[in-house]
Amino acid sequence: MSASNKISTGLIGLGTMGSNLALNIAEKGYPIAVFNRTVDTTRNFAATAGNLADRIVATETIEKFIAAIERPRNIILMVPAGSVVDDHIEMLRPLLNEDDLIIDAGNANFEDTNRRARKAGESGELFLGIGVSGGEEGARHGPSIMGGGPRKAWDRVAPLLEAISAKYQGTPCATWMGEGGAGHFVKMVHNGIEYADMQMIAEVYGLLREGFGMSASDIGELFVRWNEGPLQSYLIEISAKVSQATDSETGLPVLDVILDSAGQKGTGRWTAIEALKLASPVSVIDAAVAGRNLSSRLDERTAGENLFGSAPGSISRKALPDAVLENALLAGKIACYAQGFAMLSAASDEYGWSLPLPEIAEVWREGCIIRSAMLDDMAKALSENRDANLMFAPYFAETLRNSHGALRNTVAQAAMAGHPVPALSTAVAYFDTMRTARGTANMIQGQRDFFGAHSFKRVDKDGDHHGPWGA
Repeated sequence: MSASNKISTGLIGLGTMGSNLALNIAEKGYPIAVFNRTVDTTRNFAATAGNLADRIVATETIEKFIAAIERPRNIILMVPAGSVVDDHIEMLRPLLNEDDLIIDAGNANFEDTNRRARKAGESGELFLGIGVSGGEEGARHGPSIMGGGPRKAWDRVAPLLEAISAKYQGTPCATWMGEGGAGHFVKMVHNGIEYADMQMIAEVYGLLREGFGMSASDIGELFVRWNEGPLQSYLIEISAKVSQATDSETGLPVLDVILDSAGQKGTGRWTAIEALKLASPVSVIDAAVAGRNLSSRLDERTAGENLFGSAPGSISRKALPDAVLENALLAGKIACYAQGFAMLSAASDEYGWSLPLPEIAEVWREGCIIRSAMLDDMAKALSENRDANLMFAPYFAETLRNSHGALRNTVAQAAMAGHPVPALSTAVAYFDTMRTARGTANMIQGQRDFFGAHSFKRVDKDGDHHGPWGA
C-alpha cells in the first residue's frame, strides 16, 4: 500500500481525534473518504480542510462512503469505545467484501478487541485494534501507534500507519504488538503510566505550592529547568506551560481558577484491574487512580478540613532543595515504568502475545503523552534483558542508587507536614520491597495457617507444613 490517487482508506467518526487523523492521512499523500453520522459535522470538516480538500472525499451516507473506497478497503473507526464500535461494525459488515479491513483506532478495552477479533476470525473477516496516543496534536501531526490483530492485516496498512506516526530520529513510532487485543492492551498500560506520571508531578506541584508557598509562575519556571535535564518529557513541558498560563477573565494564574477535581475516562482504572488479574502489582498507578477518585470528593474533603484542620504545612527549602525534588520525581518515574513493563511482560506470558518490550519503549519515545528522554534508555535496557525488572538494569540501578534517598526524604518531609503524596509514597514502598530479600509475608502465612490451615513453606526443608497451633 503506498500513497497514490487511489482511495483505499476511509475514516468514520469526525470528532477531534478522527478529523485530525484524517487530515494527517491526507497530508501524507493518501486520499481518504470520510463519513460521520451527523451530516453537518461532515460538511463542516470538508469546508475547513483547506489545501487538503482535494485529497478528501466527504460522504453523507454510508453507502456513498463505501462506494468511494476501492477494494481492498481499509476503514478506520474513530468512534466512542464500547457498543458504538459494535454498532458500526454491524452496520459495515453487510456492505463490505471479505478482503476489506476494519480498524478500530479508538480507546477500546482490550477484552472487547479480543472478542471482536475472534468473531472476525471465525467469519474470515479482517479486523485490527490499534492504540493511538498523542491527543489532538498527535493525531494531526504524528501519534504513537500500537497495533493488534493478524500480522498480515497489519503489514497491509503498516506503510500508511508508519507514514502518519510520530518519528524518533527518523524511526516511525508505529509497531505491531501481537494478535487480538495486544495493541489496545499496550495502549491501556501506556495510559495507566500516564495517570501515575501526572499524579506524581501534581504531588510535587502541591509541595512547591503549599510547602514552599511558591507562585504558579515560579513553579512553571522550575519545571522549565527540569525539562532540560533527566526529567525531560512532554508532561513536564506542558506542566510548565500550564503553570505559567494566565486566566483572561481574572488575570490570575489559570491553575488558581481550576477546580481541584480530576476527570478520567477509565483506562487507568482498567490498568489497575488487569494488573490485579495478572498478579503484577502496579501500585503507583493504583495510587494515581485512587487520587483522581478522591479528588472528586470535594464536599467530604472540605468536611475533613473543617473537622481536623488544614493538613498541608510549610516545608523548609533547606530540607527539600529543588535538586532533591527533581531526583525524587525521577526515582518515582523509574519505579512506575518498572511496574508498567513488568505488567506487560506478565500479560505477554498470560495471553501468548510475545509483546516486543523494547519496541514498545521505542514506540513511546515520540508522539504519545508519556514520551520522554528516559524511554530511549529503557528501550536499550529491555533489549539487553527483557525479563529483568527495569529497576535492576545497570543504568537505572545506578540512577536509583543516586536518587532513592531523595524520594525517601521527599515522602518523609511531606508526611511530617501533612501533604498527601500517595504515588510518591507507594513508589518508595515498591523500591524498598523489591530490595528486601526477607520480608514479612512469613507472618501472613502463619496467620493463614492458623485460621484456615492453608499451610506454609519452610526455609529449611521442602514440602507443605503446618504450625503447632493446629492441636
